Amino acid sequence: MKSGLTIRADTAQSILDALKTLANKDVLVGIPESKDERDDGDIGNAAIGYINENGSPAQNIPPRPHLKPGVKSVEQDFMPHLKAAAQKALEGNAEGAVTSLDRAGTVAANGVKRYITITGFTPLADATIANRLRRGRTGNKPLIDTGEYRRSITHVVRDKDADT
Repeated sequence: MKSGLTIRADTAQSILDALKTLANKDVLVGIPESKDERDDGDIGNAAIGYINENGSPAQNIPPRPHLKPGVKSVEQDFMPHLKAAAQKALEGNAEGAVTSLDRAGTVAANGVKRYITITGFTPLADATIANRLRRGRTGNKPLIDTGEYRRSITHVVRDKDADT
């Protein structure tokens, strides 16, 4: 007995390949090695981010979490891109899935930058403001001095087994 089903195109392998591609990718938001170096000091952007995210009692720096909360603040904005990545993978479109992951990363990184700009962090110490004034800087917003750190925040889409 015939089922009446006619296969017009077998896309199962392309769907499996796209799902495998998607499952083997990470979207990371922060400061990649290529954006770590700074013009104005011995410490890199990634270290500045870590110290500010977690604080440093030894340096009298309070925690000013911004990476995780910044990503969380735009979760509703990047989730549709993650959903689109899954849908494209189910269509067998691996390239489209990775493009959607890239878009999600862009939204998340921009969310962190916005969070830094709008959040009222623990104010800077008087000594920090005085140090900025000595360097010709007038701003008193935590995490924003020259803007170099904030500009270094980006995203990468990479293979899960990548070393860096």
